[in-house]
Amino acid sequence: MHRIIRAALVTTIAFAAGARADDFPTRPVTIIVPFAAGGPSDAMARILAERMKVTLGQAVLVENVTGAGGSIGVGRAVQSPPDGYTISFGHLGTHVANGAVYKLKYDLVADLEPVVLLPSNPMIIVSKNAVPATSLKELLDWLKSRASPAAAGTAGAGSGSHIAGVYFENVTGIKLQYVPYRGTGPALNDLVAGQIDLIVDQTSNSINQVRAGTIRAYAVTDAKRLASAPEIPTTDEAGLKGFHMTLWSGMWVPKGTPKNVVARLNAAAVEALNDPAVKKQMENLGLEMPPADQLTPDALGVRQKAEIAKWWPMIKAADIKVD
Repeated sequence: MHRIIRAALVTTIAFAAGARADDFPTRPVTIIVPFAAGGPSDAMARILAERMKVTLGQAVLVENVTGAGGSIGVGRAVQSPPDGYTISFGHLGTHVANGAVYKLKYDLVADLEPVVLLPSNPMIIVSKNAVPATSLKELLDWLKSRASPAAAGTAGAGSGSHIAGVYFENVTGIKLQYVPYRGTGPALNDLVAGQIDLIVDQTSNSINQVRAGTIRAYAVTDAKRLASAPEIPTTDEAGLKGFHMTLWSGMWVPKGTPKNVVARLNAAAVEALNDPAVKKQMENLGLEMPPADQLTPDALGVRQKAEIAKWWPMIKAADIKVD
């Protein structure tokens, strides 16, 4: 008798949970961006949130939770109830590199459920205008001639800008002095002000300042030029062959989130990405849209695991560690 009652209770709870998931969402959804407001991740998340609320029929809020290269914000999302109301926004740095850099209290793969792969952008090598170099070759010569390493801004240890800087060091043999910030938005502000020398930055973060002439761009880390800024050469064209890096972004939810809720969030994000107005905003930031067949949760999961296999050995070899 007790077994029958217990089984009935479990079935009732499961049914109730399923019913709640079918009604999703019935209240606002929060996207946790693990970097400061005003940066590239924040900008993309806010564009998507504004459009996703149309599909979901509820407000989609953006909460900036900064610190520790984004690991604090991701941890906040991991610890949230697995009900779809808290989304973890992140990228190569937060959802790949941090696993090799920090002693995390969560597993980036086992404790998160992929939702959707988002637009990506190559990095761009930029400097303050006071740097005398006007080409990438001249920049490399200037960096090599310095008595002390140039100051390179990053969004913290293990962030995309930090990984790109380490990759730059490996390819060129030039050492940099890293200056960590709570996001590349604040780092860019200091670059414009001349407080640091350069950033290997996300194109979406720097492109508007490049267009305004407040900083100087040398090359994009891709095999092809940006459609939105065709005047900037690629690293191959500028003399640094093979220095390619694309910073992709994505959305995740806590592991255990009902599959139909994940599907609902995925559909809202895909609908947003297919909106012509959103596409135009993304293009203006120098972002590249994922192919249609890559907009599934499984595609993001595959990408994340492949990037872990690619970048963790380099990060560990560089001995990038933060307790």
